[in-house]
Amino acid sequence: MQYMLVFRETSAEVGRRDDPAAAPEYWGAWNAYVGAMSGAGVVVSGNGLQHPRTATTVRLSGGQRQVQDGPFADTHEHLGGYFIVEVASLDQALEWAARAPCASAGSVEVRPVLPPPPAQ
Repeated sequence: MQYMLVFRETSAEVGRRDDPAAAPEYWGAWNAYVGAMSGAGVVVSGNGLQHPRTATTVRLSGGQRQVQDGPFADTHEHLGGYFIVEVASLDQALEWAARAPCASAGSVEVRPVLPPPPAQ
């Protein structure tokens, strides 16, 4: 079964990406995690995302498009990226989620991927 692992990081964790003292540890942890998943053959697809400051949020209100630079203003965690993994069970997906570097300072949401609709 396929599951999406959605990685959310705190602002402090996202800030480590560009901090010369913290970046090697930050990226080293992510590279090790991605390498372990790839080595286990569970990765179907996935991507990391650029810094939250590059985001643009779109909403419709009264039929009018409203555009806001950056992520939703009230958020305490930022979407950092995702993977689609193929594993035998939810328990296995949860095990991979718990190993993510952001699991201790942010969160990882695990959701089953909706199968494609039946052919007509």
